[in-house]
Amino acid sequence: MNFEIMKIPSYILKIIFGSLIIISFAQNTQAQMVWENYRNEVYSYLSLMAQKGYIVFDDLIQPISRTKINQALAELNNEKDKLSEIEKKELAFYLEEYANDKNSNKVDFLKKDTNKRWRAFSAADKDFLINVDPIIQGGGVSGTNTNYTQRGIGMIVWGKIGKHFGFQFYGNDVTLNGNGADTTSIPDSNPGFVKQSDPGFIHNINYTEIRASMAYSWKNGSISFGQDYLTWGYGENGKMVLSDKSPAYPYIRLDYQPTKWLSFNYVHAWLNSNIVDSSRTYSYYNTAYGGKRVFYIPKFMATHSITVKPTKHFDLSLGESIIYSEQINVGYLMPLMFFKVYDNISSNGNILAGDNGQFFFQASARNWIKKTHLYATLFVDEIRITKIFTDSNRNQLGFNIGASVTDAFIPDLTLTGEYTRVNPFVYANLNPVQYYTNHSFNLGDWMGNNFDRLILSARYTPLARVKLYARYQYIRKGGAGTALQQYFLPEPNFLFDYQYSLKQLFLQCSYEWKHNLYLQGNANFSNQKNVSGTSITNNTISIGFNYGL
Repeated sequence: MNFEIMKIPSYILKIIFGSLIIISFAQNTQAQMVWENYRNEVYSYLSLMAQKGYIVFDDLIQPISRTKINQALAELNNEKDKLSEIEKKELAFYLEEYANDKNSNKVDFLKKDTNKRWRAFSAADKDFLINVDPIIQGGGVSGTNTNYTQRGIGMIVWGKIGKHFGFQFYGNDVTLNGNGADTTSIPDSNPGFVKQSDPGFIHNINYTEIRASMAYSWKNGSISFGQDYLTWGYGENGKMVLSDKSPAYPYIRLDYQPTKWLSFNYVHAWLNSNIVDSSRTYSYYNTAYGGKRVFYIPKFMATHSITVKPTKHFDLSLGESIIYSEQINVGYLMPLMFFKVYDNISSNGNILAGDNGQFFFQASARNWIKKTHLYATLFVDEIRITKIFTDSNRNQLGFNIGASVTDAFIPDLTLTGEYTRVNPFVYANLNPVQYYTNHSFNLGDWMGNNFDRLILSARYTPLARVKLYARYQYIRKGGAGTALQQYFLPEPNFLFDYQYSLKQLFLQCSYEWKHNLYLQGNANFSNQKNVSGTSITNNTISIGFNYGL
């Protein structure tokens, strides 16, 4: 984190936080807020229940608080007569995890908590709760030029203080050992990580995933400060606006929902530019590891969005983001600021002094057509409305459109089709520091720009908590291009500098045996055809377990 944040005038911080405290005390209290891991299967379950029209579940922005998940489960419990036997069993299972914790005034070690959910450690009192669980994972991957093991160990801590505060910590130290373990340079949808290994150990890679936060909540909103993955939007194998491809980053997050039909979100994040600031770098006056203190150019992101719900089944969302660098800009700390206009004014209209702004839109309709989810995303880096349907004139935008139907042909079978296209130079910028990236991983879709992707997938739940998943995707990828091509017309056509096409079939079977204990097996079959005509086949099989996600 860049400590230049301390340059913010103290009176501004007092106004921001003072106003939030005054607002929160003016509202009725709400259970303390703890963010739930976005990878938990409960997200998919509740999304499917919303698709069937049983509940309303707002999952555009993740992670979601345990309180919101509990409220959705309680709402679903009132409709349980409509559920299938499998859905009822899963509902009972999730209620054990997310039901409101009772005041037990006791300390338990290796026992079940007040909701009869096993915990390594649990302590509860009138105004305090803490839960501690281990993270243990292991598995192996084998296939084409690949044979490695993965193991991880860590800890999850979460709890509540008083009537408003929630806290959490997730730390997982992961080691990959073997041939083909380094996947950070291979484009795929798996979350990226920052390697910590000694360069000499080419077949042993270590990294640590850290997430932590403190949150203050009131009846209609919350403010949190922490480090986590933040996702925005819908997508079957990649989200265009904010995805989990980038490693987790520090942030300040504000969520406010004054009515059932209106909600607002604001985030200010600290990113890693991965570009050395040579002007601040200095010598240690020795030769160990090069003998220099290295600084990276500070990089930040601010984003805000508003969601309107005209009807129970239909959501419209509009958002804006800005990537900026060098030092904290007070204008981007204002949640209601129009970032693009502020950037034009503060930079005096000089492109060499400006920042990298984006607009994005999302439309989502659940159960508008029975048991169907329709969605579409539009991400705009730069556009000329009069030439929107041409392949020139700087139409730097991306979009996806998808449809999902559940109980298709047989109960508990969900079929999805989705098409994504991202034009050349989306996410890029004149200034490399202001690329739409963190640690050089894309904040949006993992494929970057100048590509399109067609996905067909099927999900099936044959037994409670047993999930079968199959996905076929076809991808076409063009080159990244240069800054001169991006900023001077004519702009290259879509898929210029054609690189390859990729056909991939992915199969997965997972079982949540106990709470947060997953047994999983995957098979991946892919064939990449390069522009030269050569083909690369890559087939892998993996199996493993994960306790604690």
